[in-house]
Amino acid sequence: MTSRSPRAVATLSFLLVTVAGCGGGSARSATPEVKSSPLQAAAKAYNADQLTQALLTGISGYERMGAAQSGQFSSLAAVQNSNQMQQAVKLDKPQCASSTRAVSQEKAVQASPSALVAFVKGQGQSVSETLMAVGPDVAAQQVDLRVPASCRSFRAKVGGHWSVNTIAEAQGTRIGEGSRTVGVSTTAGGTTVRTWFVVLRSRGYLATITLYGPGVAQSEAVGLARKAYQQAERILP
Repeated sequence: MTSRSPRAVATLSFLLVTVAGCGGGSARSATPEVKSSPLQAAAKAYNADQLTQALLTGISGYERMGAAQSGQFSSLAAVQNSNQMQQAVKLDKPQCASSTRAVSQEKAVQASPSALVAFVKGQGQSVSETLMAVGPDVAAQQVDLRVPASCRSFRAKVGGHWSVNTIAEAQGTRIGEGSRTVGVSTTAGGTTVRTWFVVLRSRGYLATITLYGPGVAQSEAVGLARKAYQQAERILP
């Protein structure tokens, strides 16, 4: 196989992982949904300003990328940019597009009050955190999403460059009232970039942590997710 330039591989991987971090869904597990009353859902109706205050303010070794974004989830600049970038990605299994993403595009998520912050480290490594104010039913459904076996490997194309992608769902990690951890490995021309994202839920909010870079590890993503959870629990009333 002809080697790709590092810049080309980074661009392809970035487009795919940007889509991974900001929208979409995957097949749900058979876990029964936990129902709650409207009063329970309304009791923790956080607004975007509250969620912004609950974001991580710093990560050791990383530099913050500008100010946090807040507002309706679908209106966030990072989400809109992701949706535009998605148009540049073509999969050999189009039905698997949603399997690379952290949360679904259902209306309750897209319309939710949200806040997002991103950090960078060195060349090509980044972390993003998103907090969304959704009801307990929606949050439980997002954590229960699972990647179908047929979508755990696929090929993606951006411009004239193809990559091979594999998805792994980690077991045994629980943060907050429930969480899931997923890893995406993107390889092109012998160069591999990895993404780990953690989705967790707690009282009145859903959080995602997305860690991206050549040598990132599951343990770092989980550690960051725990810190994000602790910060949110400390700040949100």
